[in-house]
Amino acid sequence: MNEQKINTLWTHLHWLSVLAQQGSYTAAAARLGVSKAAMSLRIAELERAAKVTLVQRTTRSLRLTEAGQKLVDDTRSSFELIEQSFAQVRDLAEQPSGLVRVTAPVALARQQLLPLLAHFLRDHPEVRIELDMSDRLSALATEGFDLAIRHTARPPDTHVAWALCSTESVLVASRAYLRKQGQPHSPTDLQAHNCLHYPRAQEIPAWTFEPRQLRHHKERVTVPVAGNLSANNSEALREAALTGAGIALLPDFSAQAAMRQGKLVRVLPDWKPVGAFAETIYAIRPYAPHVPRAVTALVSHLKAALAPGFSISL
Repeated sequence: MNEQKINTLWTHLHWLSVLAQQGSYTAAAARLGVSKAAMSLRIAELERAAKVTLVQRTTRSLRLTEAGQKLVDDTRSSFELIEQSFAQVRDLAEQPSGLVRVTAPVALARQQLLPLLAHFLRDHPEVRIELDMSDRLSALATEGFDLAIRHTARPPDTHVAWALCSTESVLVASRAYLRKQGQPHSPTDLQAHNCLHYPRAQEIPAWTFEPRQLRHHKERVTVPVAGNLSANNSEALREAALTGAGIALLPDFSAQAAMRQGKLVRVLPDWKPVGAFAETIYAIRPYAPHVPRAVTALVSHLKAALAPGFSISL
């Protein structure tokens, strides 16, 4: 193969690396902004030029052959260097620009992030944001995300994390439910109530509390709870609590608006729920020597907007 022919295959090699990263033609095509047919055509052209099969396809999955994996492994660092170099040059521009792919939990995104992202885009017209709202923990590097917004106790050591704000868990119910079923006065009273809970790996749901005021000791109390509804989305639990279905344990960003409007009230205000949800919201990104200006500008915007008075204080 002559040199000119080899030079025409650089884009094909890049597309192969994206295919390996994304794991499917559909996802790779979406990442590159091309059609699935174009994606398949480029890989076929690369295989004809290499005279060897690079991708083994079935109706449900694909995987790289040994030759395909070798090409991806040998060229990965070069493409990463090209990407970093181009990002550095692009950031010489006065204004942040480019695409920022962000993933965030559904409730946090809907309740807090969307208005903030709209304000950010208004001030930075050259930036585009692609928001993935999902409670699933994504593999940032392999799925192509630039930033994840998460409430977590410990960000992964392999990533860079910026603390955006504090958050807390709140125990809430509607006034109608409490009038009908009575107000619990201690954590153990919850065993007589319908508790709307987030399903965990443990077989028996349990909530843990500690007294807010310093007493003789800060002993934690763990109470088994039961209820007729569990959901892995805090907005769903909040909506159920608003109907008077029971007592819900929620992150504050899901309950904030309803509490301010008086539709939900705090239950057991002298006790602090612990261990249910993390107490800090972070912006997390995979480690890289260079962080695009659009990403750092977005993180700065979120920190400034979220930090003051974000947690509920009632």
